[in-house]
Amino acid sequence: MVKKSNISSDFLAAAVDVRCTFQTLVVLIVAALVVGAVYLTAESGYLMQEDEEEQKVRPAGCDLFSGRWVYDNESYPLYKEEECTFMSDQLACGKFGRSDLSFQHWRWQPHQCDLPRYNATALLERLRNKRLVFVGDSLNRGQWVSMVCLVDKVIPRGRKYMHNNGSALITFKAKDYNAKIEFYWAPLLVESNSDDPVSHRLPDRIVRAQAIEKHARHWNDADILVFNTYLWWRRPQIKVLWGSFNTSDGIYKKIKMLRSYEMALKTWSDWLEIHVNRTKTQLFFMSMSPTHERAEEWGRMKGENCYSETEMISKEGFIGDGTDPNMMRIVDSALGELKARGVNVQMINITQLSEYRKEGHPSIHRKQWEPLTEEQKSNPLGYADCIHWCLPGVPDVWNELLYAYIFN
Repeated sequence: MVKKSNISSDFLAAAVDVRCTFQTLVVLIVAALVVGAVYLTAESGYLMQEDEEEQKVRPAGCDLFSGRWVYDNESYPLYKEEECTFMSDQLACGKFGRSDLSFQHWRWQPHQCDLPRYNATALLERLRNKRLVFVGDSLNRGQWVSMVCLVDKVIPRGRKYMHNNGSALITFKAKDYNAKIEFYWAPLLVESNSDDPVSHRLPDRIVRAQAIEKHARHWNDADILVFNTYLWWRRPQIKVLWGSFNTSDGIYKKIKMLRSYEMALKTWSDWLEIHVNRTKTQLFFMSMSPTHERAEEWGRMKGENCYSETEMISKEGFIGDGTDPNMMRIVDSALGELKARGVNVQMINITQLSEYRKEGHPSIHRKQWEPLTEEQKSNPLGYADCIHWCLPGVPDVWNELLYAYIFN
């Protein structure tokens, strides 16, 4: 009986131990579930906070093109002129004597949101095994130089190169990404007598308004295309050719500029509709870049221009005579018709924000074919460049806007 009692006592003790162990296990499991739930709730809240922050940066419907310039000498410029391996002498204003560099420290601040911070490495990753091609005139070329300078500093020496064989196409390549950022010279988009990238200073412009294949074959397989065409059309009339430059049986006729511009954009639109890969290619059109050649528009003496300007225009909504709203409307119409045909071309509207920046041009601090002589510098009315933009400068902001749309 004693032996039986001891066995029962041992069994009961073991049962108690098992029950206590089980209860402890249950407590631990419940505790783990509670902690997990708290963690997931916190993580969910954190993710929701991240989403909210992202919405604050780029809320739906935010107009990136409506805003103001903010002086920022901590974050800007995004690169240094002398450190950009491939800087253009035409745009290197500091190199050619400009001492006031405050124009480099302005950033664009949209009214209802923030521009995403430009990340050169992220852009190169997006461009891995791809082509980003700027097509247009020297203003688009300036934006291309800006884009190259923006990525240049994150690419090691020897892992990048520039190729220009004298043709209209110039290629910058980041070797480790197999990424190409290119510029193709086509100032009127369609074929013209201004298509040579060097010998093109022609007062009598002739376009084949219905011919674009000569150019388009160079950017047919691009993954991102950025177009512009504006300044080369600024003539009361443009001579249009039906036929070929290589034959004598063509028909020439002078046509009002707006109509010839409309014809050229129709040819460009038709090519995009037929040839572009809508599932692969991102398409952008840069709006007109304003000029500042008439200082009386902002209160200076008649006959002066952007020379010696160091401050931007403060009048909100300022529009100068260098901007043609009718041409902008033609572009809007062309892009609207393309969208109706299933081709989405995003307009990057740089016009208004650039209108304020009369101090951002090279003026006499530049090299075109040769550096300006002292005699030429003493005549800023004749030699100041109030069309192109110094770098670093305004075109960097154009590329920040483009960057935001590429990643949209």
